[in-house]
Amino acid sequence: METYCDRCGEPAADGDHAACRAAREMEPPRYCPRCRRRMIVQVTPLGWTARCSQHGALSQHGALSQHGALDGGPAS
Repeated sequence: METYCDRCGEPAADGDHAACRAAREMEPPRYCPRCRRRMIVQVTPLGWTARCSQHGALSQHGALSQHGALDGGPAS
């Protein structure tokens, strides 16, 4: 299964994504790493939420969930 860069959307195996990895330290993902679709991203003071219409939510800690949006920040 091919995976994609979650910042630029290009195939992860193609090219050097060092700039993408560096940028991702400070910003949320923009593309689903499974299907390359643009994700719905919400940034809050406590973190971020990114959701793919096909694969569910991606938390700030990297876990994909099929069940709605996850809070990207610390647990309340």
